[in-house]
Amino acid sequence: MVESVATLLDLRRAFTSHREAGPRLAFGLPMIDKALGGGLPLGAMHEVQPSRVLDQGAAAGLAGALAALLSKTNDGKQIIWIQHDFVAMEIGSLYGADSFGLPLSSLLIVRVPRVIDVLWGFEEALKCRAVAAVIAEIAEAEAVDLTATRRLSLAARDGGGLGLLLRHRACLAPSAAATRWEVASAPGERDQFGGLGHPAFTLSLIKNRCGPCGRWTIAWDHHERAFLAPALSRRLAQAAHDRSAHTLPARVA
Repeated sequence: MVESVATLLDLRRAFTSHREAGPRLAFGLPMIDKALGGGLPLGAMHEVQPSRVLDQGAAAGLAGALAALLSKTNDGKQIIWIQHDFVAMEIGSLYGADSFGLPLSSLLIVRVPRVIDVLWGFEEALKCRAVAAVIAEIAEAEAVDLTATRRLSLAARDGGGLGLLLRHRACLAPSAAATRWEVASAPGERDQFGGLGHPAFTLSLIKNRCGPCGRWTIAWDHHERAFLAPALSRRLAQAAHDRSAHTLPARVA
């Protein structure tokens, strides 16, 4: 009985800590950071899932972008990406991580044969304070129940890093995650040479312990390791030089 009460108190502290001031990972976009109370809480576990099966790549892209963004201010700390063998067979192994902006010198990719190994590795890595972020890919939604997410949340609180549970299918089951994101690919802009521009995502924040939910379309610049609002990711048209004199700004004497 005493042990049960202690566990409940630990869980309550973990949940309430999301609302308190603490380290956060800011998106750098006011509309999202405001909803998150300043940014994505660190020392917490978050869920990322695709809106559709075809959006699995977009969901993985967001997870990689968040880890890359965090790496800008966590030089020397490791980023661990844990992938189940079945996931690698179903959608392919992780290649081109540098296209997310992830520093390859700090990235450790772990492949495991069983789902239970993913959860064990995820929990143990989250406890390590030398790790900035841990991403764990799970294909089976039923493998990560409420109890498992509680354990992961407590481990993330102890380690102080960013935990990202990357689901491969949409899940509405109860979870102890601080936030749950649903990701869809969005049309991107061409670059100045007519080639591929910045990748774009439509993010739906469907669960948020820190504030309101919302939906936004953003782009990712992997060179600068920064998120861009749609208006900032497009080239601006040059001001016209043949406007009527009535529309020109008044000169200050």
